[in-house]
Amino acid sequence: MPRKRKGRHVTGIFLLDKGKGLSSNKALQQIKHLFEAKKAGHTGSLDPLATGVLPIFFGQATKFSRFLLEAEKTYETTIGLGVTTESGDAETKVLRKRPTNNLKRDRIESVLKKYLGKTKQIPPMFSALKVDGERLYKLARKGITVDRAPRDVEVYELNLLSLSGNEAKLFMRCSKGTYVRTLVEDIGESLGCGAHVRELRRLRVASFSIKDCYTFESILDFRKKNQLLDTKLLPIDSALSGWPKIFVPKESHTSLRHGKTVSVEGFVPFGLVTIYSKSSNLPEEFLGIGEFFANGQLSPKKMLIN
Repeated sequence: MPRKRKGRHVTGIFLLDKGKGLSSNKALQQIKHLFEAKKAGHTGSLDPLATGVLPIFFGQATKFSRFLLEAEKTYETTIGLGVTTESGDAETKVLRKRPTNNLKRDRIESVLKKYLGKTKQIPPMFSALKVDGERLYKLARKGITVDRAPRDVEVYELNLLSLSGNEAKLFMRCSKGTYVRTLVEDIGESLGCGAHVRELRRLRVASFSIKDCYTFESILDFRKKNQLLDTKLLPIDSALSGWPKIFVPKESHTSLRHGKTVSVEGFVPFGLVTIYSKSSNLPEEFLGIGEFFANGQLSPKKMLIN
């Protein structure tokens, strides 16, 4: 018989400001332990070097975490010009040093413009992607390099915030799957001097902002003061803000939860929607997500268990 998971049933989303030096999985396990939760997951890894927004999903919220993986992300990064490293960041050995020839703002800003928009990006070897069941970074540590398929990514904003000597600070807003380290390395090559990431901070994931996040230390402090940690959780549908809402009567709830399509009149637009209960006496209740079609049919995709 499978072993029962230890812990209590916790449902909701916790916004962690991940500290430097921790893997995303290690941070997840620490928060899961503090909440004494049975089930938890995160949405999109941050490198140990990186800090910032790491949403942690508990319980039934984990059903919806993949939709946040699709969301755009915002970063601020400090890059070292004139130096390339094995992993593209400051965590590994230096491969090459080149003169920067006193780079000016206008030269850097001109190069940054070239990286706006859609492009193909080859994931770095030092990444959590798997090839034949093994993480790429584990192969990289053994000195093994394998072919990686290029991926479609998009950079929506890319701005130079400051320049001081051989160090520049950049702001970027990009699509899912964009590797900042790879982008910085490419920018460095376009500048002719190479570059690597010295610091990286994720400022936003979809609508979740760094200003709404809690550090691990603050959560420890809340617990010392006997404050209820569950009060720091956000509702599941906060991860889906901006999605079209569709309201259904109570008699449709059971059918939707059993995977059956129901009819809904007078609703647009078509496509993925959030589903809520419809009652004149009670506040709206999030039920799940579905797909609404032009023929007025609503098909459930992910539903909460009542």
